[in-house]
Amino acid sequence: MPQLNLDPWLLILSSSWFIYILIIQPKISSYLSMNNPTNKNNKTPKTTPWIWPWA
Repeated sequence: MPQLNLDPWLLILSSSWFIYILIIQPKISSYLSMNNPTNKNNKTPKTTPWIWPWA
């Protein structure tokens, strides 16, 4: 049964991972983010409690 033969699939899997790790990933990592992260505003907003009419 040919699907049980690991020789071609192992080569394909390992070569695709090497291509990804050595070629594609550094190119993708070199891009700069267009939206630089900003600090989150830690101030809590002033809220008024809801008054329930049946309480």
